[in-house]
Amino acid sequence: MTLTMESSATALPTALLGGLSPDAFMRRHWQKKPLLIRGAIPGFVPLVSRPELFALAARETVESRLIVRKPAGWDLRHGPFNRLPPLKRPAWTLLVQGVDQHLQAAHELLQRFRFVPDARLDDLMISWASDGGGVGPHFDSYDVFLLQASGQRLWRIGRQTDLSLQPDVPLKILRHFEPEEEHLLGPGDMLYLPPRWAHDGVAVGGDCTTYSIGFRAPQRGGLAGELLQRMADDLEDETLYRDPRQAATDHPAAMPVALQDFARDALQRLLADPRSLACALGEVMTEPKPQVWFDEAQGDWRPGAVRLDRRTRMMYDEHHVFINGESLRAGGADARLMRTLADRRNLSAREVARASADAQAVLRDWFEAGWLRRADD
Repeated sequence: MTLTMESSATALPTALLGGLSPDAFMRRHWQKKPLLIRGAIPGFVPLVSRPELFALAARETVESRLIVRKPAGWDLRHGPFNRLPPLKRPAWTLLVQGVDQHLQAAHELLQRFRFVPDARLDDLMISWASDGGGVGPHFDSYDVFLLQASGQRLWRIGRQTDLSLQPDVPLKILRHFEPEEEHLLGPGDMLYLPPRWAHDGVAVGGDCTTYSIGFRAPQRGGLAGELLQRMADDLEDETLYRDPRQAATDHPAAMPVALQDFARDALQRLLADPRSLACALGEVMTEPKPQVWFDEAQGDWRPGAVRLDRRTRMMYDEHHVFINGESLRAGGADARLMRTLADRRNLSAREVARASADAQAVLRDWFEAGWLRRADD
C-alpha cells in the first residue's frame, strides 16, 4: 500500500530563502543568525522608478526621511520633500516608509514573506542612495530582510556587544562598530538580519535602491498599556470605591491600603477573562497605522469575487475575527470563510455566493468602508 502526504507550502524549498524551505529558515535562522541569499529574486526589476519614488516622498500622506552625511556630521530631515539634493552629490539617502500601503506591487512583494505570521509582518521601506550614501552603523530591534533592487550596496555586519551610541547625533549610530563580515549585494540579492545585529550599508557607485522588509516587535510595556486601555474601555463595571471603615488619620498624604487593594482587584477582574484579553490583542495588532486611510467604495455592493484592500490588516483566533482594529465573534462556516479570507486575502465568487446572509452583510459593510474590494478592481 502506498501512502501519499500532501506537502505544506512551508516545507518546499524556495529561491527567496536561498534554497531553504520556510520551515528550515525559521528553524535555523529566524532570530538566530544572518543569512546571505544570492539571487533571492533572479532578474529582479525595481517596482517603482526613481522619479516615482521621489514623487511619493513629496506627498503629505507618505512618511519619508532624508539623511545626508557631511564632513561635520549627519543631517536628518523629515518629509515631504519638494526638492532633493542633486543625484551626483555623494553620501545622501532618501528613505520612504510603508511603500506597500501606496503601491500594489510593493504590497504583493511583502506577501511573499507571509511564512511569518501577519502579526509580525510590518512594512516595506525603500531607500535610494547616491554614491557613498547610507545611514551609518546601527542595529535594529526587529528582524529585517534587505533586498537589493538596483545598483550595489556594501554591507558590513557583526554581532555587537557594545551598543552605546554616538552622542549629539540625530541618528542612532553606534559609537564603536565592530564588523565581522562584509557582503556586496547586487540586484536580486538579499540579506536577512536578526534583531540587534549591527550593520552598515553603503551605496557603491550611486543609484542604489534597497528594499527593507521589516517586522513588528511589540514592546512589552507599550503592548500592555494598549491592551489595558482597550479592555478598560469595554469593561462594564461602575463599582465605586467605598471606605466606610476609614479612620481619621494624622497622615493625610499616605495612600490608603484599602484603595491599593481596590485598584489591585480592578486589574485582576480586568484580566480574569482570557477572551477579553485575546479580543483586545487582535484589535491592537490589526489597528491601522495613523497615516493609513481607506478610499470609499466605487459603485454598489454585489456578491462576487473579492480581495482585501492592501491597507487592510486582518487576523483571527479561535473565537474572533479581527480587521482594522475591530473584532467580531464568528463560528462554524462563517468563521471558516472569514479565516480563509484572512489567510488568502481573497475569496472566489463561488465562496461569496455560498456565504450566509450574515456573512454577506459583513462583507458588504467592509466593502462600503473600503476595507474590501472587488477582485477585478
